[in-house]
Amino acid sequence: MTKNLVCVICPRGCALNVTTENGVAVSVQGNACKRGELYGKNEVTNPVRTLTTTIKTENGALLPVKTAAPVPKAKLFECMEIINQTTAKTPVEIGDVLIYNIGGSGADVVATKSMK
Repeated sequence: MTKNLVCVICPRGCALNVTTENGVAVSVQGNACKRGELYGKNEVTNPVRTLTTTIKTENGALLPVKTAAPVPKAKLFECMEIINQTTAKTPVEIGDVLIYNIGGSGADVVATKSMK
């Protein structure tokens, strides 16, 4: 089976054709660099995303956060449910971990802004 993707690793936006057999990426065509080949293989076998959103704080303000590492795409909605049930205590400094190992993904949720 062949899947067509646009590589998002760099601004070039190469059109990739990734061929899989039994769930394993066997070839990538259209990439201009090795990073595109790796991206294509990972995207069809185990797509991951960095989750960027906001968390409520005690005073009602929204605090911008992100995952410190990419999480599996299949876990994004589970992670959002956990984040939506979380209220951050202020003060918070940029980089503070607010949720450890969210949804068992291995990624922590960190503040991307300081808030008093």
